[in-house]
Amino acid sequence: MIEFATPAVVAPDVEANTTDLLVDRVAATPDSVLFSLPTADGGWSPVTTREFYDQVIALAKGLVAAGIQPGDKIGLMCKTRYEWTLIDFATWFAGAVLVPIYETSSPAQVRWNLSDSGAIAVIVETPDHFARFDEVHPELPAIRSVWQIDLGDLDKLTASGTEVSDDEIERRRNLAVGSDIATLIYTSGSTGKPKGCVLTHSNFVETSRNAAIALREVVLDPNGASTLLFITTAHIFARFIAVLSVHAGVRVGHQPDTKQLLPSLGTFKPTFLLAVPRVFEKVYNVSEQKAEAGGKGKIFRAAADTAAAYSMAKAAGGHVPFGLKLKFRVFDRLVYSKLRAAMGGNVQYAVSGSAPLGPRLGHFYHSLGITILEGYGLTETTAPATVNLANKSKIGTVGPALPGVSVRIADDGEIEIKGVNVFKEYWKNPDATAATFDGDWLKTGDIGAFDSEGFLTITGRKKEIIVTAGGKNVAPAALEDPIRANPLVGQVIAVGDKKPFISALITLDPEMLPVWLNNNGEDAGMTIDEAITNPAVLAEVQRAIDAANENVSRAESIRKFTILPIELTEASGHLTPKMSIKRNVILEDFSPQIEAMYSGAPATEGHSIVH
Repeated sequence: MIEFATPAVVAPDVEANTTDLLVDRVAATPDSVLFSLPTADGGWSPVTTREFYDQVIALAKGLVAAGIQPGDKIGLMCKTRYEWTLIDFATWFAGAVLVPIYETSSPAQVRWNLSDSGAIAVIVETPDHFARFDEVHPELPAIRSVWQIDLGDLDKLTASGTEVSDDEIERRRNLAVGSDIATLIYTSGSTGKPKGCVLTHSNFVETSRNAAIALREVVLDPNGASTLLFITTAHIFARFIAVLSVHAGVRVGHQPDTKQLLPSLGTFKPTFLLAVPRVFEKVYNVSEQKAEAGGKGKIFRAAADTAAAYSMAKAAGGHVPFGLKLKFRVFDRLVYSKLRAAMGGNVQYAVSGSAPLGPRLGHFYHSLGITILEGYGLTETTAPATVNLANKSKIGTVGPALPGVSVRIADDGEIEIKGVNVFKEYWKNPDATAATFDGDWLKTGDIGAFDSEGFLTITGRKKEIIVTAGGKNVAPAALEDPIRANPLVGQVIAVGDKKPFISALITLDPEMLPVWLNNNGEDAGMTIDEAITNPAVLAEVQRAIDAANENVSRAESIRKFTILPIELTEASGHLTPKMSIKRNVILEDFSPQIEAMYSGAPATEGHSIVH
């Protein structure tokens, strides 16, 4: 068993709770801009720390006036926006507990989160959110109050709380200590019913205080750190960064509409971003295909190759050959500078999580002047457990343990974690809690390995390891991630458990398909049904698979594949809200297609496609 630990850099305070993070920030920088709100003309309107604090107190008073008691659970169904964090802190100041609900949740999921948590009130954002709640409202007799943001109910709540005293809010905000529940977050449910993760005030406070020091170059920039949040705040990844930003004084903006992301980046000009690898892949793929459409595809690919080579040379020891330096300078003027400008021009760091990014893209963005800090964590670890640091980073890894966190690799390769970030328990589920802990150590279900300096690499999910009929253990992610980086590919699912070889289910990316077809001399109006039999498309998918196969042994390589004529989405039931694949559902729903790949002729050195 191998273990690496990073000592905490901030002394623990068992009495502190999340409200102290905002109170301390107001004391330190009351007049600094903590948020920027989008305006109708495409600009941004500032909200100072003091203004945010005043709004939090006023809304907390409204919740108290509405009958919310300390310890009460309040559901929140809302996309990423300023009001999310406002409600979050107001709930804490009122002594209550927030239960996030993904804005894409079905009525059945809404019912489960609210009923299992025992919520007595719910805040929704839109009429559509209300309709989904209202469908199951009769089955939720405990819900006494429903507020809708788009109807102005937050303003009405605030107005109703004017008679509540400051002393009452101060009393309530001090009720919770570090070990008390701060939030109840339901896992996205890739298998079975979602479990409620009990995260404590100490989980947020101690993890924020330690992470701010570890990531000082990112969040404590003396020139003013800022970030534009666009991934859902209902997930712990963005939720933690939102809380960390309040603690560290980071200016935060919001843009939930990814179609408006580039214009917003251009006007907001963040210094760091938070994203999942698919976003970085999309930015790269869209840029490449735009260049292709403009007759500059070869230039872009040469620039990408140069960027990766330049970054790898620097990582290997710092010596960069003169010729490579010269090419890099040329491409910096022609290509890299334009990509930097598209992201606002000020982005220095990007924190990436939820899945491996891949070394090539890591090196590519690094050469743009953007250091991607890949990290690793779970809902059960309040998001971060390990992360690459500005002054301690290795592309291709998820970094060392954060301060206050210990990570070990069990004898079977499973990653186990303990520390300030590890959750308390699963809500009303002692059996699941017991099953996920080995003493104080959280068993993550992920497989990984350390290098000699304690940098962690994730190699797969323990339950997803494919064991072929020949006894070969195969981690699907090692095959899937490189293939998914291809612009044509939407999703890829490696299969082959107890089978003689590895195969794959593939879907096409509906956004990139017409662009790719047009750039490659094919009919851009081709449907997905037509595309899955198109020779050029099949050849491109095969090329992506061949490239992935080069990184593994013959026994681990993909020998057959089938392209599905559909898109895998959250609505179809095949993806979680954070866009992870529901592998068990996919394997069941597409079992006929899988079996078809193993019937008939054996796999050859070429490829076999089954429709």
